[in-house]
Amino acid sequence: MANETTINSNSYLTFKIGNELFAAHVSKVLNILEMTKITKVPRAPEYMLGVINLRGTVLPVVDTRVKFGIVANEITSNTCIIVMDIAIENDNVHVGALVDSVQEVLEIEEKNILPPPSIGSKYKSEFIKGMIHFNEEFIMLLDIDKVFSSEEIIMLKDSFKEKSDA
Repeated sequence: MANETTINSNSYLTFKIGNELFAAHVSKVLNILEMTKITKVPRAPEYMLGVINLRGTVLPVVDTRVKFGIVANEITSNTCIIVMDIAIENDNVHVGALVDSVQEVLEIEEKNILPPPSIGSKYKSEFIKGMIHFNEEFIMLLDIDKVFSSEEIIMLKDSFKEKSDA
């Protein structure tokens, strides 16, 4: 039983975008990469930085700061790309999310998750699963599958498919 993996894990990877703290369930995180050269894709949405080569596959990279409407910080040695597994319409798509820094993995019990803000939030609350108060700060728990709409994922897939065909 010690080797049994719990699907209902309460582990979340926390990371900073600008001065805000966010978290994604660890089951959605495939890898954390150091910043690397990103190849621009013509006519891509503003939030799409471009693509990188990830072990022979083309991985689209999204600037989460632009996606969430947060003022961008300078790229530093802490800036990294979190490779996320996004489920959309019975398909799994891998997307790189540029973040300012990765913090830590936290165990968060369901009973400690507060509901997402409903008024006055500068974030689209439909992709905020909830919030947690931790060390005098709020951490927004993201529902990674809802961060991107189906149209955005299709656009990303098409953009990087065109790039890989070239």
